[in-house]
Amino acid sequence: MSTQHSKKANIFVKDTAVVDRHDATFWAVRSKRDKMAHEVPEWENLREAASMIKKHTVTHLADYLEKFASNAEKNGVHVHWAKDADEYNAIVLDILRNHDVKKVVKSKSMLTEECGLNDSLTAHGIDVVETDLGERILQLLGVPPSHIVMPAIHITREQVLECFRGHGIIDKEGQKAAESMNGDLKTLIAEADPTFLTRCARYHLRDNFMTADCGMTGANFGIAETGEVVVCTNEGNADMSTSIPALHIVSMGIEKLIPDYESMAVFQRLLARNGTGQPTTVYTSHFRKPRPGYEMHIVLVDNGRSDILGNEDHWQTLKCMRCGACMNTCPVYRRSGGYSYSYFIPGPIGINLGMLRDSDKHYGNCSACSLCCSCDNVCPVKVDLSTQIYKWRQQLDSMHHADPMKKTMSEGMKIMFDHPGLYTSALRMAPIANVMPSWLTGIAMEPWCYGHTMPVFAKKSFHQLWKSDLKGKK
Repeated sequence: MSTQHSKKANIFVKDTAVVDRHDATFWAVRSKRDKMAHEVPEWENLREAASMIKKHTVTHLADYLEKFASNAEKNGVHVHWAKDADEYNAIVLDILRNHDVKKVVKSKSMLTEECGLNDSLTAHGIDVVETDLGERILQLLGVPPSHIVMPAIHITREQVLECFRGHGIIDKEGQKAAESMNGDLKTLIAEADPTFLTRCARYHLRDNFMTADCGMTGANFGIAETGEVVVCTNEGNADMSTSIPALHIVSMGIEKLIPDYESMAVFQRLLARNGTGQPTTVYTSHFRKPRPGYEMHIVLVDNGRSDILGNEDHWQTLKCMRCGACMNTCPVYRRSGGYSYSYFIPGPIGINLGMLRDSDKHYGNCSACSLCCSCDNVCPVKVDLSTQIYKWRQQLDSMHHADPMKKTMSEGMKIMFDHPGLYTSALRMAPIANVMPSWLTGIAMEPWCYGHTMPVFAKKSFHQLWKSDLKGKK
């Protein structure tokens, strides 16, 4: 049974200050994206090229996977294949056990979230440390990401301070961080100074980098022609995760493949501009082979992606490169927050991916869309997100998930619109509602009337005014 998005959103919107801040934050990112787009004259050509490259790659996926794996192995990389999350987790655990790994440092990867890797490794006694600052904050707080690119942007600096205090980071690293800033520790703490908190996190993470046995990264792209993976970050944590430990494990969904460097050039110009409004990420790291005496493993994960490829209506979701632009522009996401969605990826792309994963569990997210099509307009690879959500909505009744009230109201409206005489009579009688007591007119037939007041009906309908106007002209 789905936990309805609307019910969770109702909790979120009660704090109007939080809602306004959340909305303004992501609209600012969307605005920066637009500014970046307007500065590139060939922007729409790049979007079209990216869309066609992805379409070509996913429709020839078997060939490119074989080519990628072959070239990676020639580079001295160990390549593994995982059909689902359980097999993926087992492969990673087996690699770690073979190397007697006690601690893993990870750069951000939504695939590991998808497969529940952290919980799996922790259950087997392996310490897993997220190294993306936002992800680390959320890990310490014990909550999942609410956005795929800016996972902790909804967390305030005061919350970060309390989190760091609770985990002893301020006690251990605070004085050193304050001295590096030539600042007063008590003042910096009292102000929840962001630079101070970031430096505390930096020292905290550096200790973990130095003592880890394995570094794990995701992959923004896998280049079939060379067998290498590309990881884009703004903090350099992927480079730190792979520079010190002797073991590097890459987790990559099979849809991340692109053909060659020419293709990479197209996506490199689109990714950061769409995701964060930057010309490029601070770090774009290419990993082709292990360092001498070290090991590199790539785990290629299907986990339902082959099934998506065979879905005639929804295969385009495989084109997504996880930039988050659809979330930044979505009025529903911006005003309801990431935790209102039942799937771990929120927003327009998350609605579609959740339905493809488990429609019985995630059908409630389908209501979290105004069909404004803004997501379609910003998607760098032209995924028809709103069209796909609309298609899911059309299937809800056959899935036995249609909202009973909406269904009843729709059937009533159909009867009225199919009978012009009944429709006209209803229009003539509508003004009576203007003088009826509120306890009769204020019936909240959720979700149709929730949050709305009864409108004041005009004395004459548009049809009546139109007809009288025509008579006047005659």
